[in-house]
Amino acid sequence: MNVSWIAHMQMSALRILEVIRSPMRRRDVLVLTPWLAPIVWEGTFNRDILNAQYMQKKLVTGVVTFAVKKYVQFIEGFMSSANKYFLAGHQVIFYLFTDNPEQIPHIQMAPENRLFVIPVQNHSQWQDISMSRMDIISRYIRSQFQYEVHYLYSIDVDVQLFEHIGVEIIDALVGTISSWQYTARRESKSYETRTESQAAIPKGEGDFYYTASFYGGSVAEVYKLTRACFKGVMKDRENGIEARWHDESHLNKYLLYHKPTRLLSPEYYWDAELSRPRIIQVKRMCSVHKNSKK
Repeated sequence: MNVSWIAHMQMSALRILEVIRSPMRRRDVLVLTPWLAPIVWEGTFNRDILNAQYMQKKLVTGVVTFAVKKYVQFIEGFMSSANKYFLAGHQVIFYLFTDNPEQIPHIQMAPENRLFVIPVQNHSQWQDISMSRMDIISRYIRSQFQYEVHYLYSIDVDVQLFEHIGVEIIDALVGTISSWQYTARRESKSYETRTESQAAIPKGEGDFYYTASFYGGSVAEVYKLTRACFKGVMKDRENGIEARWHDESHLNKYLLYHKPTRLLSPEYYWDAELSRPRIIQVKRMCSVHKNSKK
């Protein structure tokens, strides 16, 4: 019998037990995917138990974010809130890529956290910045991150955290369900369907729509994800096409055929444009309203 298949089934069983043993079973939302991956909502986990397990393993988690051009204005809000609420009490290394290192404000980091500022080239258009992130992340995983962290998460800089995001997010491959999927305007965010694009998903296929604003997992899995997405981006460029939602479209294509082992509900990234439905009990992280004049 295939050893990897046995390991997969064991992990699936553990994730089901995690959902079953939750102190507060949610009955108003989907908490398990058809492929038996948990969907994390408020009330579906016991953070005290998870913290104890995580502490024993002495794991280090990395966070990658990009602040290029005018997005430098969001650094202080993001870093201050993430330093307070992201995996509080655990070791976290923040990797901040920016084209303006001299503009980084002084931020008092928690004792267990570190911040590395990494200079990066800017681009003329924000789409190019967005599309190059996958390449940069994969290259730094290979040269640096794999030696420093066990798990790695990519988070947009133009967000703020308002509640704790803890070890309930830790798993091999993690995607965050887009907040648009739970609104009447869900069709505004949909898959790339043009067959000319490497990000194309055939009509009728797909299970969840994932945001590129927050995803991650083990370093090895994030490396495979970012390499595959970047290859898709470059192939599209060769063919003179750009996916509808840029790197997010390629992310959704990848996660359709490489199923996440854990999904985060829209509570973990809520779009500030949208009103809050009743099923969203807490907004842990939200996008920041942007001033177009800045």
